[in-house]
Parts: sequence; C-alpha cells; structure tokens
Amino acid sequence: MGTDNKTGWERENRNHFDEIAVSYDKYRWDYPAELFADVIQYTGAGKNKRAIEIGAGTGKATTPFLDAGYAVTAVEMGTNMTEFLLNKFNGYRNFDVITSTFEDVSLENDNYDLIYAASAFHWVDAETGCPKVLRLLKSGGVFVLFRNNVYRQKGNIIADAIDEVYEKYYYNHYPRYDRPVDLCKMTYDDFLKPEEIHRGFRFNSLEQFGFTDITMKLYNGLRIYKANEYIALMDTMSDHRAILNKDRAALYKGIKEVILRNGGQLDMKFIFQLYMGRKP
Repeated sequence: MGTDNKTGWERENRNHFDEIAVSYDKYRWDYPAELFADVIQYTGAGKNKRAIEIGAGTGKATTPFLDAGYAVTAVEMGTNMTEFLLNKFNGYRNFDVITSTFEDVSLENDNYDLIYAASAFHWVDAETGCPKVLRLLKSGGVFVLFRNNVYRQKGNIIADAIDEVYEKYYYNHYPRYDRPVDLCKMTYDDFLKPEEIHRGFRFNSLEQFGFTDITMKLYNGLRIYKANEYIALMDTMSDHRAILNKDRAALYKGIKEVILRNGGQLDMKFIFQLYMGRKP
C-alpha cells in the first residue's frame, strides 16, 4: 500500500543520513569546479571572510571554500556526520562544526559574508531558515544554494528498464505525481520558475525574503557507476531508505540485474543548479 501521500523527503527523514556517513561520502556526487569558481567570483575572495555551511554532511562542498580562505562553520545535525567532518578537516585551522539543525543553532547576526547549502536546504523550514540567513549575513553578504538534478532520458534502454522495476517496488509507496521531473523537456527559463525553485529549495524565490542581485547558473556533470556502486548511491537517498525493507531489497535487486544485463555500469548525468542572492 502507499504511504498516505508521503514522498520520502519529509523533514523527519533528514536524520537518515547520519547512519551512512562513510557510504554517503564515497558514493554521492561531487560538484563541478566551475560552480565553486562562480560562487567565489560572486562573493569575492575568501580571506578574512566568514562562512556558514548549512547541512554540511560529509563535507562534499566544503574544501573549495576552505582553500579559498573562508573561515567555515559547518552546521550539521548528525553526530556521526560531525565526527566525520572533524576527522576529514582536522588539518584546517579555518574550520569548525556545530552539531545542530540550522533552525535551532544560535549564531551572531550581521556577522557572516557567505551562507551556503549544497543539496541540503530542502531539509530546512524555509519560512524560518531564509529570514534567519538574512539576519546572520552582513550587508552585502551572499546566500548560495546549489543542488543536483538527475538527467534520465526517456528511450534509454537501461533507464526504461529501471523504470519498470520502480513500478513494481517503489511507486506503490509514493504518489505518481512525485515522479522525477523530465529534465529533457526543461529549458533554462524553466529552472527559474517559482514552482521549479520550490521543488528544489522549498520556497518560491529569494526575492520574497528580501535578497537582491539574484542569479542562477546551470552546469552539466557525469559520473559512471558500476552496479553495486549505483545501488549504494540509491541507498543514500531518504525516499529509498523510507520504504519497507522487503520492497527496498527487491528494488535494489531488480535495478542491479538491469545494469548487469546492460554492460555492468550506468552513466549518470547531472544538471547542477546554482542559485544565489545578496543581502542589501
């Protein structure tokens, strides 16, 4: 049976990630170097600047800002993730972690040059989080959000066969209207639409919260996964981890069989979405 219109991405599921820190770091995607270069160009050089990373996870988006000179404070709710971060960045003097949700963390207003979140802000209550970001930033400070979109083209033999497996073991849990958006039919302007921004970040626009100088950029990416690696990646997704164990096992078994029948690997294409605004 279904899960009463749940999607698997409800806020109560954001604690799933703390159980899988090592596999999360190993199998999740990396972000394009061009994206970080554009952020730093927009925000300015990092020397003597302070940054907050919301939902840092295992630090997939942390190193470029540390290397650019920012003093980064990671706000991460998971204790295992916090320990992972402290070990990963123990050689950096300009890094520290606060174990907390962003909604609850206590920080000084008008004190930060950059606040950013990488595929994490959809877990924050935007009606609380966006005004809080605005308060914490200095005048001229920058709010940066980026995320990935998986590009799966219809007519691809492997993708279509995987969709059939999802029909059997996934969509009996989740409503059909929550199926992935068909990126093949989307244009750049589509990504700027309020409904698309809401899909990715859970609010309609940065302007509505008082940010100015709004900009968005898109980047293409590719990562090749072997069958076991792809299953490990899927098991870092909260919607997958939220379904019944027996169905999740059958889903993974079916996906793995499809990949093995079709060359043993899957080319996973991404469109990375960068969305930025500035405090007046």
